[in-house]
Amino acid sequence: MVQDSEPAYTVSTRKVPEWAKTALLSDIDELPVVHLGDFTLTLELNEMSDRTKEVARDELRETAENVGPAVDRLRELLAEDKDLVVPLDNDAWLVRFLRPCKYYPESAYEQIKNYYSFKEKHSAVYRDLLPSKERNVFESNILTVCPNRDQLGRRILVLELGKKWNHKKVTLDEVFKGCVLFLEAAMLEPETQVCGAVVIFDMEGLSMQQVWQFTPPFAKRIVDWLQDSVPLRVKNIHIINQPYIFNMVFALFKPFLREKLRNRIIFHGNDRDSLHSYMSPKCLPDVYGGSVAMPRISGMQWFELLNKCDKEYKAINTYGMKKSLESADDSKKGKKK
Repeated sequence: MVQDSEPAYTVSTRKVPEWAKTALLSDIDELPVVHLGDFTLTLELNEMSDRTKEVARDELRETAENVGPAVDRLRELLAEDKDLVVPLDNDAWLVRFLRPCKYYPESAYEQIKNYYSFKEKHSAVYRDLLPSKERNVFESNILTVCPNRDQLGRRILVLELGKKWNHKKVTLDEVFKGCVLFLEAAMLEPETQVCGAVVIFDMEGLSMQQVWQFTPPFAKRIVDWLQDSVPLRVKNIHIINQPYIFNMVFALFKPFLREKLRNRIIFHGNDRDSLHSYMSPKCLPDVYGGSVAMPRISGMQWFELLNKCDKEYKAINTYGMKKSLESADDSKKGKKK
């Protein structure tokens, strides 16, 4: 049963194994761990399971014959691009983009350019984006990631943008920033790079006042982000408990959706059998008709975990489009004067 009150929890740290440090861009040597009874939550930098290795081979062309040449070719393409500042010597970072592109280096190169171009276009949102600066959205408790994965090994992100969302206290830009922070963390995990993630939008209690917060520019930003920018396999987006007025929100997003993403958005309403045809009840809490006896991970527990990873996010922010980075650096120097 999901507990109504927050369970007691503690936060500790664990050493990052030497072999796992290659997955990081900073020199952080400890990762936070949230303990909730029998459950623990941390960034999973461990080696992939045998099942996931099979998925990588069968779905992503991850074989000894493909990986090395693809990494080398992608490094060459990036080295020739004078507009980008990227960690060329970090093989794990290159693989992070190669996996969702099935080890086609040219496609991964385009993905990297899209990833950083999007950040530059929306620099007002991305500039100095750190968990420590986004406490407000975590305090609202409308974003969380389940401590377990689904039956296919995918991360489960839950957004509750109905009765839990106070739009006067938390803007949609803050919600977007929270999602970016979560997905940047997920991108570090080899298991998630291969298996991907699923998103549950719980829209129970959505009001007309909340509907008015959504605009066409915001809708286009979200769709562009998911379709072209995020180097992560977002396998399904499940819309549940949505009232009729949600149609007004979706109408804003629909014109920007291409067929691939549109086909991955599934509307379930209150039909739990429909949701369970995609996600096993064994992976879901009872509030969604599941049987997982796990405590809910609160927003503030996530904040404590990600806040301890600020150094890694700062390292992430040091890469991107060269002109954008130089402009940001000049701006900081101007403020110091």
